[in-house]
Amino acid sequence: MKIIVDQLAESKVAIIESEEIVIEKAQDALDLMASVSYHEDCYKIALNKSNITEDFFELKTRLAGEILQKYTNYHVKLAIVGDFDVYDSKSLKDFIYECNNGKQVFFVKDLPSALQALHKAP
Repeated sequence: MKIIVDQLAESKVAIIESEEIVIEKAQDALDLMASVSYHEDCYKIALNKSNITEDFFELKTRLAGEILQKYTNYHVKLAIVGDFDVYDSKSLKDFIYECNNGKQVFFVKDLPSALQALHKAP
């Protein structure tokens, strides 16, 4: 896993690059958050959808809710980059819509959109 920090004025975003799944369970998400905040002094993370287990996108597993609640509690912003049109679940589409209308978690198509959303987020 490689971490690249994108800085715009005082805003720092950790871009996670990996060929492997980085988040398989909730503890992995906490470990990533701790590593990025400790080593990079960063509280905004951009992560590719392919680096997250598919269970995350199956809402009935409750993994997404558990992870995103922890990120919210620790005031860490997250942008997940990828194509979400591949999912048919109405509840997932509604979940993504609600997240994208907030200020904490963003589901976006590409890295420039992720950086824009995260740098703009307070």
